[in-house]
Amino acid sequence: MTGPTQPENLPAFRPAWWLRGAHLQTLWGGLLRSPDKVELKRERLELRDGDFLDLDWLAGPTDAPLVVLLHGLAGSSQSPYMRSVLAALERRGMRAVVMHFRGCGGEPNRLPRAYHSGETGDLGEFLEHLATRESTTRLAAMGFSLGGNVLLKHLGEEGAATPLKAAVAVSVPYELAASSERLNRGVSRFYRGWLLRKIRRDVRAKAKVLVDAGIDVQRVLAARSLRELDEHLTAPLHGFDDADDYYARCSSRPFVAKIRRATLMVHALNDPFLLPSVVPEPEECGPLVEQMTSRDGGHVGFLGGSVPGCSKSWLDGPPLDWLQAQLD
Repeated sequence: MTGPTQPENLPAFRPAWWLRGAHLQTLWGGLLRSPDKVELKRERLELRDGDFLDLDWLAGPTDAPLVVLLHGLAGSSQSPYMRSVLAALERRGMRAVVMHFRGCGGEPNRLPRAYHSGETGDLGEFLEHLATRESTTRLAAMGFSLGGNVLLKHLGEEGAATPLKAAVAVSVPYELAASSERLNRGVSRFYRGWLLRKIRRDVRAKAKVLVDAGIDVQRVLAARSLRELDEHLTAPLHGFDDADDYYARCSSRPFVAKIRRATLMVHALNDPFLLPSVVPEPEECGPLVEQMTSRDGGHVGFLGGSVPGCSKSWLDGPPLDWLQAQLD
């Protein structure tokens, strides 16, 4: 995609004058701003294969819609962008639940397998659980980065069969191979290093389980790129031939044409995690898919505000207005 797109009735994003540019938006949005304070209740969902998912619940009126939140790579309910949207949903009187991917809730998961950008089975099982337990609840979802890729892939796989009524996906790596390569260039290597450090911590915590599963942990810990990590960890753990096979089968771009639920995809053309060319063209998308593509915003940034140090997340405003309107 070469230029910005703006859906009707969705106010445009205008970056804070003191946070202009890809890296200021990305760093302030994901690392530097203070997380909002919200009260969450932890629940553990036992999965059919013997593993578990940790869920963090935001309470609200029993008849309110429920928004399932999916974090990014190495994220959690503690991530600033997650805390920000949780606080915004609370102000709106809506309910929310953070579905931590396996091993992201603060405790290593039991099985060797973990999560990846195309792991939709766990999301499907959780949504099936929700649809059974809360059969009259209006369900929606919002995914960020890796979580957005998982969400779009799920929507494309399930079509009209998904229990979700609407979805928002933010800063999605639509083509995984291109995103992995983008992080090897220029200043983006900083984000690659930050992600690898967090992933190495999780690998060390599960080292014995991984060794028993045939993973060369030392080779994984020595990885200097996400492709190396995916080649020696993600692919063999999850049944892919290699990193290229994983990227081809799990990129969300081929799935957006099959989406049959109201879906808003939000992306910045200066996202330092990927190139503008990977953003799907309008003709590639399903009939209910809308795109908001801005020139600025970074990766899961989209921060405005006129006072330095006091940012305001655009993601907590118009996209949630859009989502609430779909549910109402």
